[in-house]
Amino acid sequence: MNSFHRMSRTRRGAIAVTAISLVGLGATSVPASASGPKVPAGLSVKSFNSSFKEMSKFKALTRAGKGLVGVILPDTTSSTRYINFDAPYLTEAFAKAGYSPSQFKIDNAQGVDATELADAQADIALGAKVLVFDPIDSTVGAAVESYAASHGVVVISYDRATFVGKKTYYVSFDNFKVGQLIGQGFESCVAAWGVSSPKVFELDGGEDTDPNAISFAQGYNSVIWGSAKTPLTSGMTNSKGYTLVGDQITPGWTNSLGATIFQQQFTAHKTINATVEANDGLAQAVITDLTQAGVGPRKIPTTGQDATLQGMENILNGYQCGSVYKAVYLEAQDTVALVTILRAHKTPPKALLNSTTKPPKGVPGKTQPASLLTPVWVNSSNMASTVIKDGFISASTLCTAVGNGVCTAAHITP
Repeated sequence: MNSFHRMSRTRRGAIAVTAISLVGLGATSVPASASGPKVPAGLSVKSFNSSFKEMSKFKALTRAGKGLVGVILPDTTSSTRYINFDAPYLTEAFAKAGYSPSQFKIDNAQGVDATELADAQADIALGAKVLVFDPIDSTVGAAVESYAASHGVVVISYDRATFVGKKTYYVSFDNFKVGQLIGQGFESCVAAWGVSSPKVFELDGGEDTDPNAISFAQGYNSVIWGSAKTPLTSGMTNSKGYTLVGDQITPGWTNSLGATIFQQQFTAHKTINATVEANDGLAQAVITDLTQAGVGPRKIPTTGQDATLQGMENILNGYQCGSVYKAVYLEAQDTVALVTILRAHKTPPKALLNSTTKPPKGVPGKTQPASLLTPVWVNSSNMASTVIKDGFISASTLCTAVGNGVCTAAHITP
């Protein structure tokens, strides 16, 4: 969506519902064994932190389980996240849970559908009993899950849902909540920047290819306009005096297309003075158009997600309201915890498998059990205590880009 504009394609949802049990989802459940090691007491999606200490509690379950765990990440080009964070965090989580290097395998599909499917087939041939994969798109997602199901392999769809498969679980952040945070951050920014009679343009993500993008838009539309529909019809208003000038989807999360869409709209509608973007990449596309048109900082709000370096720069320089941060180290530990429980034929506790995910209206598929983590809105007030503290963004790199004085004002030490 990450996004990471392609990741968001990912990144980027499913609709979160209420906490569930596995009753009624028999096809997705794994037969539980009453004997042997127990699932760590009190385990929930809130059990994990940057110390990785929770993972040591899984060593007995790791020993009790059998079979390889295959992990397939989607690409190396849409975001450095998969190289710099997902792979090393997953490796650390496996190691601290007691896995030997021969018991798990992490590959990267390099953005090629055929490679992702081939990697899955190879892992299963090597004896994988649980397969974790981040689908490049819904097409290969369905192919991988179908192949896994035909071989009795449990699948965890990582970060992006595909809504198919007989034994499929979903681990991600709550994507509807991501959208809500964008909407709330936008409204706060409109007030803080003194935008009068907001004339709003929304630049949505790749809803043509990514169900997650639909959930993001449903989230921010529900906050701003009181409607979970997407895209919305121009001319809508709300009780705060906002008017929707336009709402358009960016095909395939392609930033250059987003830039063209906004440039055309801004040319046709000079009254636009507030914007909503689904991720940092689209925000940057809009900011480039605005600055070229002579618009200065703290004039026309933009929004985003993925907490990219460019996004953090834009926030500190006064061109972006904020960005949604999804701490990958939490997602990695959550995934390894669920993997280990399923691999040992135990039942995941409700507080870990805390929700469901279902396809947005009009998207084929079915409801699946999900473990959804909580995202965080990042702006200049909490940047130091979130993305900088976690090492997700390098303070020195950021401060070189924006200047030490700007960093100091945000309590960031270069």
